[in-house]
Amino acid sequence: MAEELSGKQRRHLRALGHHLDPVLQIGHEGVSDAVVEQANAQLEAHELIKVRVSENAPDDRRSSAAALAERCNAHLAQVLGRTALLYRRRQEQPEIVLPKR
Repeated sequence: MAEELSGKQRRHLRALGHHLDPVLQIGHEGVSDAVVEQANAQLEAHELIKVRVSENAPDDRRSSAAALAERCNAHLAQVLGRTALLYRRRQEQPEIVLPKR
């Protein structure tokens, strides 16, 4: 994956993601292939997505979110409560412009 996000870039993504609703849930099967496939599709469509980590997920919320981000080659911008914010720049026609480092 590309270099880590700076604090300024994370803040920018958190501000953009504040109004979003979760589009995906990590359930009792954890970060399964189906979850990764769906997350990839959502990231390609939206670049920035919220993911909910259910209470019955096998791993804790942080490690589940980190595992999903890693498998999707995405940045984990935030974990707040049971919700994670993932960002991956679209290859063609990206919409989100990150502030300079």
